[in-house]
Amino acid sequence: MNDSPPSPTESRRGVLLFAHGSRDARWREPVEAVAARIRLQDPQVLVACSYLELVVPDLPTAAARLVADGAGALRIVPLFLGIGKHAREDLPLLVEDLRAAHPSVDITVASAVGEDPRVIELLANMALNG
Repeated sequence: MNDSPPSPTESRRGVLLFAHGSRDARWREPVEAVAARIRLQDPQVLVACSYLELVVPDLPTAAARLVADGAGALRIVPLFLGIGKHAREDLPLLVEDLRAAHPSVDITVASAVGEDPRVIELLANMALNG
């Protein structure tokens, strides 16, 4: 963890959590909890939550906010367990639009969290051990 603040000309790294969204306000709580943990682990990283539908902010709005706050690189982390239409089709189109809107920003997309063996192992352990 880097505790020194970036210089005024140094861009910061941004993490953009991307989830589906729900009409139920409590649905956002785990997504926001992940963002809070990231902030605790590395206060220098800019973090935002974004949603595909039913909840604001959407991905373009959250990305623009991070860029305005000084993010020179964005890592989009899809908080999807499965790889359905949203992760396979909708997200690539949204990322293409983000790259066009922010050509000087390095934008990368992580695999959906449900593809990560560590998440699979954790879920299996939780199922077996509570």
